Amino acid sequence: MWYRFFKYVLVGPLLRLLGRPAVEGRRHVPRTGPVIIAANHLAVLDSLYLALVLPRRVTFLAKQEYFTGTGLKGRFLRWFFTVLGQVPVNRNGGTAAADALDAATKILESGDIWAIHPEGTRSPDGCVYRGRTGALRVAMATGAPVIPVVLSGTDKVNPRGAKLPRFGKVRISFGTPRYYPHVPSSHAIHCATDTAATSQVRAATDELMRELAARSGRNYVDRYATTFGSNRS
Repeated sequence: MWYRFFKYVLVGPLLRLLGRPAVEGRRHVPRTGPVIIAANHLAVLDSLYLALVLPRRVTFLAKQEYFTGTGLKGRFLRWFFTVLGQVPVNRNGGTAAADALDAATKILESGDIWAIHPEGTRSPDGCVYRGRTGALRVAMATGAPVIPVVLSGTDKVNPRGAKLPRFGKVRISFGTPRYYPHVPSSHAIHCATDTAATSQVRAATDELMRELAARSGRNYVDRYATTFGSNRS
């Protein structure tokens, strides 16, 4: 109930007014069954625009900190992300990545849509950066199709550092589904020590990100758009 209320009554109309979203290729998203939405990442509002333009419910993995805050703001964020059906994940510790991918797998096993920005963070300059391999690990484990999605204009509506959104033109383009060779679930998700499996998922992720860059008309940068200083695959 709350998801539809925010989408159609409280937040959705404002997003439409601000961004006047134009959508291409929505027909590529199956009406039923598990789907992975993999999109480039330009602004905080990217996830809201994806949820807005898809008739099906979309679930993201949200960092656990959104659910553990204190005070009025903390309680509001916990309520907000809970009623929207977002799944909390712990991003710290040695098993954090695997736990997040296990959570994504459960979303897909329920026949729902899991959406992710493989870059892991917003692009600092509009380019498409190297993707994390989580989406492809889960795709190979579950057999769920991956829909590559190109977002543009969200960084104009929601500029980095701006306190308030602005008027602009948002475009969202859904590509054709991609299917990948099936790898047993535990092997695909926990394959960090398997050189062959790691190479396979790394190559597939790089190909996906290069497609997003080509379709968006943006440059591809073969390094992570983070300041983590690590070379996690």
